[in-house]
Amino acid sequence: MSTKTARYDVSGTQRVMVVMGVAGTGKTTVGRLLADALGLPYVEGDAFHPAANVAKMSAGIPLDDADRWPWLDAIGEWIRARPAGRGAVVASSALKRAYRDRLRSAAPDAVFVHLTGERPLIERRMAARTGHFMPAALLDSQFATLEPLQQDELGVVVDVSGSPEEITERALAALCALPGVCPPTAPSRES
Repeated sequence: MSTKTARYDVSGTQRVMVVMGVAGTGKTTVGRLLADALGLPYVEGDAFHPAANVAKMSAGIPLDDADRWPWLDAIGEWIRARPAGRGAVVASSALKRAYRDRLRSAAPDAVFVHLTGERPLIERRMAARTGHFMPAALLDSQFATLEPLQQDELGVVVDVSGSPEEITERALAALCALPGVCPPTAPSRES
């Protein structure tokens, strides 16, 4: 991560930041980089999927709401169990408003970072990744399910073109432009 992120200070934040978007947008990579830059714990939402969900997706079968509710509730339990007064970064597709509302029930002041980009770019990224249970064939179902952030939802939309570090820097700048999320400190004096 570039030292540019040093100008953002959220030490002591109680906010949960949910990095959301369709598969292949870089939720895991950007989520980890955000957590590192902000000094917050990170959790991968995919780790909360029950084995049946992983098997279903591995077989190319999209999840439905009945599959997702227990998964979202498990993420919510992790959020509720975090130390008092401590924020976190969570990677979760959170494709529908109802899913985000479910996560907000665990963290009412959650901020959503919606990673989005051109479909060909996302398809290329999905095709290039290895070791993930989500096949590229399910991308259509993800786009069909996606409900973008609405005006009354606290969050930012971040384009995923560029390097993970550039995406993270854009996310940090957008987050810190929101009132009360992360007040900027003095810019770095590095040349």
